[in-house]
Amino acid sequence: MARPIPFSYSLLLRTCVAWLTTLVLFFPLGWLVLTAFKTELQAISVPPLWWFTPTLDNFTEVQERSDYLLYAKNSVVTSVLSTVFGLALAAPAAYSMAFFKGKHTKDILMWMLSTKMMPAVGALVPIYVLAQRAELLDTQLGLIIIFTLSNLPIMVWMLYSQFKEIPSEILEAARMDGATLWQEFYRVLLPLAVGGMASTGLLCLVLSWNEAFWSLNLSSAKAGTLATLIASYSSPEGLFWAKLSAASLMAIAPIVVFGWFSQKQLVQGLTFGAVK
Repeated sequence: MARPIPFSYSLLLRTCVAWLTTLVLFFPLGWLVLTAFKTELQAISVPPLWWFTPTLDNFTEVQERSDYLLYAKNSVVTSVLSTVFGLALAAPAAYSMAFFKGKHTKDILMWMLSTKMMPAVGALVPIYVLAQRAELLDTQLGLIIIFTLSNLPIMVWMLYSQFKEIPSEILEAARMDGATLWQEFYRVLLPLAVGGMASTGLLCLVLSWNEAFWSLNLSSAKAGTLATLIASYSSPEGLFWAKLSAASLMAIAPIVVFGWFSQKQLVQGLTFGAVK
């Protein structure tokens, strides 16, 4: 028979702190959902309205004013393809660094990671000029390239950490059986690292979907993502809070649902190799 859990003030305190932290973190999203179903007057009322009659007019107006499906399609295409191309580039790089270490392998990894520490605005002007001269402004291809390159250091680091957990003896056995480098990589390593590849891809898919800085500066009507759609509800007259909330909810809902169902893989990818 299971013993009852003894009462503990420390356990009660930790539970209360956990619930309080959860409520604080969830409050902005909860308030966004409430505001999306209000009218503009209700959204800016002081004090804030907690009880009101919900309306779907904001969602209807967002769809009528701008083509939501076009922005959603651009988000899907750019995030998915940038993730696929990123994995295609990062996996061989991480493989070579993990199993064929050179004198400056660690220096290269640190240099790649250091590129993520630079503010994106510092590279805006040269990248904008390059995109303009290559005729990649407001194109899906331009966003795919910049999303791929911006996520590549993270992908290489994650895959490097995950490949290091695979025993090198397995690859040595494949070489003794006559496997080429390509066969060793494609037929032996990738099947063993499919979980790590999936978690890395999921994380970078979320990062690409949520990318706003490059989307706002390198795209507009044709290739704009959902971040561009949200920004369109800021005008010189002010912010339309209800419509802005509705557009934001329509933009984040797909990735929130996706992240909810894949949270196990995301956490696994972020913590893989942390404990040995």
